[in-house]
Amino acid sequence: MVKFTTLDRREIALNPDHIERVERMPETVITLTNGKKVLVRETLDEVVRRMHKHRRAISGAVVHCRCGDRFYRHR
Repeated sequence: MVKFTTLDRREIALNPDHIERVERMPETVITLTNGKKVLVRETLDEVVRRMHKHRRAISGAVVHCRCGDRFYRHR
């Protein structure tokens, strides 16, 4: 599970396996695989970083991701 903060400052935890996409519009919107949307205070880049950190913690593998014009490589 990855923790985020909603716009009304509630702390929530989401399963990254259930995140379909993340958008910036201007708030950061996390869309889940069931179609529900969650607005969070974290930036798009921070959401991606936290998801990668979670993946690294559970797999120990190198994670590569391209988000727009940014490329992330984490171990």
